[in-house]
Amino acid sequence: MTEQYILAIDNGTQSVRALLFDLQGNIAAKAQIFLEPYFSEHPGWAEHDAEGYWQAVCAACQQLWAGTAIPRAAVKGVAVTTQRGTVINLDKDGRPLRPAITWLDQRSTEQVPELGRWWRAAFKLARVEGTIDYFRREAEINWIAAHQPMIWERTDKFLLLSGYLNYRLCGRFADSTGSQVAYIPFDYKRHAWAGPRDWKWRALAVRRDMLPELVAPGTVLGAIDAAAAAATGIAEGTPLLAAAADKACEVIGAGCLEPHIACLSYGTTATINTTNKKYIEVTPSIPPYAAAIPGYYSTEVQIFRGYWMVNWFKEQFGDRERAAASLDGMAPEALFDRLVEAVPPGSMGLMLQPYWSPGIKVPGPEAKGAIIGFGDVHTRAHMYRAILEGLAYALREGKERIERRSGIPITELRIAGGGSQSDAAMQLTADIFGLPAARAHVYESSALGAAIDAAVGLGLYPDFAAAVKGMTRPGRVFQPDPQHSKVYEQLYRRVYRKMYARLQPLYRDIAAITGYPG
Repeated sequence: MTEQYILAIDNGTQSVRALLFDLQGNIAAKAQIFLEPYFSEHPGWAEHDAEGYWQAVCAACQQLWAGTAIPRAAVKGVAVTTQRGTVINLDKDGRPLRPAITWLDQRSTEQVPELGRWWRAAFKLARVEGTIDYFRREAEINWIAAHQPMIWERTDKFLLLSGYLNYRLCGRFADSTGSQVAYIPFDYKRHAWAGPRDWKWRALAVRRDMLPELVAPGTVLGAIDAAAAAATGIAEGTPLLAAAADKACEVIGAGCLEPHIACLSYGTTATINTTNKKYIEVTPSIPPYAAAIPGYYSTEVQIFRGYWMVNWFKEQFGDRERAAASLDGMAPEALFDRLVEAVPPGSMGLMLQPYWSPGIKVPGPEAKGAIIGFGDVHTRAHMYRAILEGLAYALREGKERIERRSGIPITELRIAGGGSQSDAAMQLTADIFGLPAARAHVYESSALGAAIDAAVGLGLYPDFAAAVKGMTRPGRVFQPDPQHSKVYEQLYRRVYRKMYARLQPLYRDIAAITGYPG
C-alpha cells in the first residue's frame, strides 16, 4: 500500500513551517521560512505585511518539495494552523487593504460603539462592565473603524490569519471554529458566530457579512485551486481541511485528549491547557477557547509573552553563550542549559513574577514583572534559572485554577513548544509541579495537531481518539526530584503565591506615575 501523508502548514510568529506527516505522526519532511519581523510605526504597534504571510507559505511549500522525494500525489490533505489574534482587512476583490495587525499589537481606542443603556446596566449589575469595556477598547475592529474610517468603509471581509490563508489556498471565505481567538463576535459556548441579539454586535463595528463561514475542525473547506497550486506546488484538487489555532492544535498534537492531562506550551506565549467536553470559565467572564476537536473546549491559562522572556534574556544578557556556541559549532541552548544547571533549585532565593506584559483580568491590567531577593551571590545564571522557575510557578498556579473550576485533578503533564527542547526546563517543571513531565514526541506539536484534524476529516482514522492514539506518544519523561520538589513547594506556597497581592498596590502607583501600562 502506498504511504499516505498530510501536509500541515504552521504559520507562527517568527516563521512558517511546511511539514509532511505520515499517519503514525512522524515528520517525513520539513521546510521553514523565517518571517520578516513585525514593524511598528508607533509605540506598542505590531504590524506585518499580509501578503508577506502568503509569500512565506508559498516559499516554505516550494522548499519542502525541493528537499523531499515524496510524490505530491501521496499528500492526501492539507491543513493550516496559525498564530492567534492576527487580523487582516480585505477589499471586495480579496486584496489586503492594510498591513495585518498582529496578536502582539497593544493599541487601543476610546472611540467605541455605544452599547446602549440596557446592556450597560446589565453588565454593571453582573460586575463585568470593566471586562466589556476592555474588550471594546482592545478590539482591532473598533480601532480601524475609528482611526482609519476610509479603510473600514472599503473592508469587504475581516479575517483572522487562518481564514486569509484558507482563502488563498482554496478561494473560499471559510475558517475553523477552533481558530476563532480574537476580539470578534464569536460565541465561545456554541462555537458559532454570536446570535443576532448578542451584545458583541453592539460592541464591535462589524457586520456578519464581513466575516467568514465557520466550520468545525476536520471539515473539508475546499480544494487547492489552480492559482494556489502554481504558487505552492501543492497538487491542484488536494483537499483543504479545517484545523484550529496553534495552541489548540498543540494540545491534541501533544496527546492531551482527557481533562486530567495538561499540555504546557513553552512558546512565545506560555500556556497550560486541558481538553474538556464541558464549558468551564477558568477565569470568570473569560470564556474557554474552542478546542481542535469539534464540540470541545480548551481550559486555558496563559502567561502572555511567557517564553518570549527567555529570548529577551538571551538577547540582553546572552552574548557570551551565543558567541561561544558559534565558535564551537554547537547550539546556544546547550550552553544556556549549563547556566541553569550551575544554580541550585530556588536560585538561592531569587524569585521572579513573569508578568512582562499586562493581562486582562489575571493577574490584572496593571501587572508588571518583578524580581526579588537579589544578593551579591547572584549572577546571570541565577537570573536565567529564576525566569524558568517563575514561568513554571505561574503555570502551576494556572493548573490549580483549572483544577478548582473543573473539579478534575491534573495528574499528567505533556510539554510542547520551543522551550520543551531544554532538558533543564523540563526537569525544573517536573520538580515545581511535583509530577512527571513528558516531552511531546515531536517538537512540531501544533503542526501535528493540524495533521490529526486532517486525518480524521479525511477518514484516515475513524475518530479523534484513534487518531491521537495512533499519531502521538510521550517522548522522554522527566521525573520530579523529591528534594528539589520540597524546596519548590515551600517557595511556591510561602513566597510566590503572595508576591502579586503584595506588589499590586506598587504596580498601580508605578502606572499612575509613569503612565505605563496605560
